[in-house]
Amino acid sequence: MNNALNQLQPYPFEKLRKLLGAVTPAADKRPIALSIGEPKHRSPSFVAEALSANLDQMAVYPTTLGIPALREAIGKWCERRFNVPAGWIDPARHVLPVNGTREALFAFTQTVVERSDDGLVISPNPFYQIYEGAALLAGATPHYLPCLDSNGFNPDFDAVSAETWKRCQILFLCSPGNPTGALVPMDTLKKLIALADEHDFVIAADECYSELYFDEQSPPPGLLSACAELGRSDFKRCVVFHSLSKRSNLPGLRSGFVAGDADILKAFLLYRTYHGCAMPVQTQLASIAAWNDEVHVRANRALYREKFDAVLAILAPVLDVQRPDGSFYLWPKVPMDDALFCQQLFEQQHVTVVPGSYLSREVDGVNPGAGRVRMALVAPLAECVEAAERIRDFLSQR
Repeated sequence: MNNALNQLQPYPFEKLRKLLGAVTPAADKRPIALSIGEPKHRSPSFVAEALSANLDQMAVYPTTLGIPALREAIGKWCERRFNVPAGWIDPARHVLPVNGTREALFAFTQTVVERSDDGLVISPNPFYQIYEGAALLAGATPHYLPCLDSNGFNPDFDAVSAETWKRCQILFLCSPGNPTGALVPMDTLKKLIALADEHDFVIAADECYSELYFDEQSPPPGLLSACAELGRSDFKRCVVFHSLSKRSNLPGLRSGFVAGDADILKAFLLYRTYHGCAMPVQTQLASIAAWNDEVHVRANRALYREKFDAVLAILAPVLDVQRPDGSFYLWPKVPMDDALFCQQLFEQQHVTVVPGSYLSREVDGVNPGAGRVRMALVAPLAECVEAAERIRDFLSQR
């Protein structure tokens, strides 16, 4: 067996099940889960129609590179969304369809990491656990940058030593962040690109929450936006990951893409050809319909805005909590140990949230998620409101 498997830590939800399994929830309250970040809004009907209209494509072997029409639709979306000049993105070289960002983030790391004794994969802390597992199984060492309130829940990249940057092979970004919802500012993205050039590492920007934001007039920038402003038409050392899961409420479609540096994607395509992970043609055709439409995405954001407004009105008077820059998470500070908070809230109010310490790693005696919890506002509005009211009651009874 691959002995690197022994380095993998339990997934946060395994730890959460064990924590909650030690208590019995209130029998008079129905369960409300704010734990798993699984979108619950209705999937677009026109995507389902496109999928069902092309079921005959199940008789066709898909190619790893994907059909040209999908790569072209993705390229045009990137141009519109991130102000990339027309013609910069060659769909045949700069775009690769993937079966969701989770699979792609893991496989990408196996492609890029050059096994060595001192190679680092740097990520924010707290973080999406795939970054860590992918690094370990690729033979690299994870290196965690704390995301603290004092720095707007972004890593303090200025505090990273030149020696650490020199050992870095991949820098993972997540913007808006999971679980903090923080955006990486444009100036920071440009600074990181300069560091990548200086120290020869790859920036892997996980932007699967990029379409969940609050101001329709100010879409948040992404790594491609920074490349465009820098005139970096080759997207050198820059790769972005996007998905239809959150943007379009299509987590079960398992459809996303990777875009950026053509040389890196050429190697990634080779890896994926052996990996055997081509997207079914009928899924690709349905994905085209989703990437070509923004009406349903704006409606999706409106639903989240409504939930954030309602929940924050209830929780802000009793809890240290702020509206994030984006995503569908709240990241409040709680007045007790975060795991105990989650356990007692489940026991007394039958509401499930995730301890922040389960989403982070302790470094130098500090766990940046400790004392916080993650709440995913994915349930229907009425359930989110009821959950907020129960949390308020729980706090008032302490």
